[in-house]
Amino acid sequence: MLLFAHGIVGRADLPIPETLFAAAAAAVLVVSFVALALGWSQPRLQAKTGRPLFAVPRALEVVLGALGVFLFFLVVYAGLFGTDTQSQNLAPSAVYVGFWVGVPFLALLFGDVFRHLSPWRALGRATGWVAGRFGALPEPLEYPARLGRYPAAFWLFAFAICELAWARGTQPGSLAVLMLVYLVVMLVGMSLYGVEPWVRNADGFGVLFALIGSLSPLGREDGDGKVHLRVPGTGTARLKPVIGTAALAIVSVGSTAFDGAKEGALFNDLAQDLQGFFRDLGFGIGPALELGFVVGLAGAVAIVGLIYFLGMRGMVPPEGMSRRRLSLAFAHTLIPIAAGYLVAHYFSLLAYNGQDLWRLLSDPLGDGADLFGAADRDIDYGVVSATGIWYVQVGALVVGHVAALVLAHDRALELYGSARAATRSQVVMLVLMVAFTCLGLFLLSAALNA
Repeated sequence: MLLFAHGIVGRADLPIPETLFAAAAAAVLVVSFVALALGWSQPRLQAKTGRPLFAVPRALEVVLGALGVFLFFLVVYAGLFGTDTQSQNLAPSAVYVGFWVGVPFLALLFGDVFRHLSPWRALGRATGWVAGRFGALPEPLEYPARLGRYPAAFWLFAFAICELAWARGTQPGSLAVLMLVYLVVMLVGMSLYGVEPWVRNADGFGVLFALIGSLSPLGREDGDGKVHLRVPGTGTARLKPVIGTAALAIVSVGSTAFDGAKEGALFNDLAQDLQGFFRDLGFGIGPALELGFVVGLAGAVAIVGLIYFLGMRGMVPPEGMSRRRLSLAFAHTLIPIAAGYLVAHYFSLLAYNGQDLWRLLSDPLGDGADLFGAADRDIDYGVVSATGIWYVQVGALVVGHVAALVLAHDRALELYGSARAATRSQVVMLVLMVAFTCLGLFLLSAALNA
């Protein structure tokens, strides 16, 4: 398997033991909870709309969409016709570093940038525009509300299998074929249900990146369509509750957690047992190991889902509200946790392997070309130290969970009406945040010690 598909940096000489990091992180969460209980007595985030800055020109949207389409087919072409050597072909790094890691990092800073760069959205809109000009555009079906974002969660889980469990998922040719298959599925879905309803619900990447972008200080508002400068996280608080949002975030957190867990000794022992189990059923050595990874991935997602389920069960719903509606109302609190896990786990991957994208763009097929004069460029591993990366990882986890506490407290004030009732309801949420933080730190330290 392609080893760069995970983002854990090598072992560092940490300034203090990992257990003290965990204790300090838990203390920060407890202090934050107390501060919210004492000083935040009215819901505030829903009312903060930010200051309008500018509208994205139509021409710029077209240019960005065309750029997204060009890059998509460039990566597909490299995967199909370039070298089979993964480290010399553009496709694996472009997908697993530039796209899977780079885009959400951009979303945290600049909002939902993928909305404009999405190649399938651009092609879907272009096709609809052309069909509309000739009067051949049928009325789209209504997207089933009961499905919500579950299709997006499914596709995200499928991508995690390709990245973390299937050996051929990182081979350039196989990756290019999978990209084309996903493009076809997206185009068919958009043709049936319309571009925006489909990409807002069924596009695993588009939905996840948009949710992460809601945390950004920059983002669109429904009222005027302009880009607003806002308090980070207020966009998340203003998200409309949609079925399947929690499932999508749970898949994101669980798959990222598994990516860290599979580097540690704990899962390595379990992987051998699972491989032996599937070999006894008649599978070969390779497929048996891949199936073991799939089981491990599903188990990690299930554990994260169980933690969230127990957290929701521990909350007493306000009068007249079902537990299902309660879970839907708090689903957005998982978004900063997913973002925190992603930053913590993949920061080193972006810092190091992200540098290699320029070299690969200079020679996308790995055939000796040097389009931009960077084919011989090496990765500078001194750009950030291992200890510095550890601090970023811990900081990302803590900030993500503190943000989740803030979002949960503000939502509780809306639902419960009084500060005392809201604070009481959030004790379980505090335990949930501490559990997620300790889990993340454990996975990071376990991988560092591997």
